[in-house]
Amino acid sequence: MMQIAKDRIKLELLIHDLKVPLAVIETGVKALLDRKGSYGPLTKRQVRVLERALRNAKITRTLVNDALELGRSAQGVMAKNDCTLAEFVEQSFVEIFDLLDHPMAERIRGCAGLQGLQQTLSEKEIHLDIEDGLWMQTLCLDEDKVRQILRNLLNNALKFRREKVELKVEKDAGQLLIALTDDGEGIPATFHQKIFDCYFQLDSQDEQCVRGHGLGLAGVMVLVEDMGGMMSLRSDSEQGTTFLVKLPC
Repeated sequence: MMQIAKDRIKLELLIHDLKVPLAVIETGVKALLDRKGSYGPLTKRQVRVLERALRNAKITRTLVNDALELGRSAQGVMAKNDCTLAEFVEQSFVEIFDLLDHPMAERIRGCAGLQGLQQTLSEKEIHLDIEDGLWMQTLCLDEDKVRQILRNLLNNALKFRREKVELKVEKDAGQLLIALTDDGEGIPATFHQKIFDCYFQLDSQDEQCVRGHGLGLAGVMVLVEDMGGMMSLRSDSEQGTTFLVKLPC
């Protein structure tokens, strides 16, 4: 058992050490794109290559952060803090669209209030169902883990939707209830348990999603359970899919 613990520490240190070179790569590529006056003009093909490199550096940074958070979760480390629902919902959408559609990410950052965000997201057929009174309510949660859960579920819904996604968030009896629904092909009942296994993935035809962005459903389940919550799904063939998460807050 001691050797396993040492191996885990070594792995987490290695993962942590990846953050520095990734930051250097990301900063350097951004400098080339943003400061053409200092580094010289770029052709359109060069810009496309650099943008692709920057996008993949951001994806890798997200994966590194997710892996570190999952390791802390496995050790029972919770970092609860007071935050509003608005803070982690907006940030989750920013992180998703920063990889899919950077101009949309900037628009989300500039949204004024819940109605502004709802209107902006509706352009992408993403429907946000949250009561005004809950939007700015202060909650005590491990914000990083909740944001990871939400971001991974959003990425999954965007990957498999046909047209639209709905995110509904409620609070009831000291629990935060998150329901994320897509109108995709759905998941046959025979796969309802297997879908949470590591490395299992149903095929998707959507070319606009980000492949490999985050922990996947197995990682989400681990985070939810480590936080004392529950996760389930409602789905069947051709019926779309709803993932339900209940978290104590």
